[in-house]
Amino acid sequence: DGISMGHEGMRASLVSREVITDSVETVVHAERFDGFVGLAGCDKSIPGMLMAAARLNLPSVFVYNGSTMPGVHNGKNIDITTVFEAIGACAAGTMSQEELGEIERAACPGEGACGGMFTANTMSSIAEAIGMSLLGTASPPAIDKRRESDAERAGAAVMNLAQKGIYPRDIMTKKAFENAIAVLSALGGSTNAVLHLLALANEAGVALELEDFNRIAAKVPHIADTKPGGKYHMTDVDRVGGVPVVLKHLLDAGLLHGDVMTCSGKTMAESLAEINPPAPDGDVVHPLSNPIHSEGGINILTGSLAPNGSVVKVAGLSKDQMLFEGQARVFDGEDGAMAAVLAGEIQPGTVIVIRYEGPKGGPGMREMLAITGALKGAGRGSDCALITDGRFSGGTWGFCIGHVAPEATDGGPIAFVKDGDRIRIDVHTKSLNLLVSDDELAQRRKGWKPNPPRYTSGVLGKYAKLVQGAETGAITNIIG
Repeated sequence: DGISMGHEGMRASLVSREVITDSVETVVHAERFDGFVGLAGCDKSIPGMLMAAARLNLPSVFVYNGSTMPGVHNGKNIDITTVFEAIGACAAGTMSQEELGEIERAACPGEGACGGMFTANTMSSIAEAIGMSLLGTASPPAIDKRRESDAERAGAAVMNLAQKGIYPRDIMTKKAFENAIAVLSALGGSTNAVLHLLALANEAGVALELEDFNRIAAKVPHIADTKPGGKYHMTDVDRVGGVPVVLKHLLDAGLLHGDVMTCSGKTMAESLAEINPPAPDGDVVHPLSNPIHSEGGINILTGSLAPNGSVVKVAGLSKDQMLFEGQARVFDGEDGAMAAVLAGEIQPGTVIVIRYEGPKGGPGMREMLAITGALKGAGRGSDCALITDGRFSGGTWGFCIGHVAPEATDGGPIAFVKDGDRIRIDVHTKSLNLLVSDDELAQRRKGWKPNPPRYTSGVLGKYAKLVQGAETGAITNIIG
């Protein structure tokens, strides 16, 4: 995903989740496997493997490849998001081209997924929480020797599941999805997890709604001080005990279902009792009594601009950033918006609206890390907001609202926003509103036609014809 960021190739990123799921299904079906171990290590391959497991419903265990170590520049830990923010700083004239080059070369020092609580590490943590990975396997870095024993234990675990007749849909129940959302809330993970959990629930035959995320976030505080909004990387989470620390802390507080089955062949409570993780250290992982945010790290916003929902990462906001009202600056696609940011045209108080980047209209719902990083680097990270029917990287933080639904191509309200319109974002009331009268919007709708599709053939053309809205998880496999 990092290689695809900020250009036409990013349209293939979310599409690859479906391709991976379909490919695993095809091979397992063709070879008549009795079960499988899924090995993956990036943003779309993890949900792709989990979705395949749910669809096939054969004994399955997921093994994460692990994340990269943090890079170091001028004595400070850095990561891939540092690079994108440095690009904005360089464009704004506050950083030299030479320093940008140094940061680029240092940010990712070795193999593994991006090192913060970005999408890959969020989804690997969710794989533990939902019961499809053995406990303690999400946090060790890719270079760690524990990865070898993790893989060996997974092989034994899948054989045990086959012998006992335990299947993915016995593990991935509604309670297990609630556990996954609880951990997402506590970790302040990636907004992409909302899409992936909805899509995974579809494959597992579980009724999961956007409102489930707000319901659980209202009870489960954000307690992990992790990048991109916080200080620490996944290696630090590993240092203090890994994801099981969070799971056990939530279980002890009555915020996690302990009776759900896991791929170990034991319940979550039994599995946690076996490894007996330590209590939160108070720095990387806070206790529930001293949270970073009193509510979970992901919220769903609805309103006149997003009748079917949108997603904001509260974990990337300061406590005084929960309300924003400003004037719209509208772009039909990411490229024009990026050019405006790099040219210094975005003023304080602006709500950047990027549309026609949804699942169907993009197609592929491009991630916007390049532009959000550039905004931060240009000094516009706290006095502007960004709204899109596309999505964001797990490395995005700040006042960025994605997954606006219905998308512009489907005639959602975002299609009718004009430059200068007032937009109000209120995280406290979970609302996203376009401050334009119904009569005015009705006038704007008259004679409207969606933009012609960018792709009419090939994998992107096929995807655009099949994909459903972001509120469904951008699914292409419609069950029932």
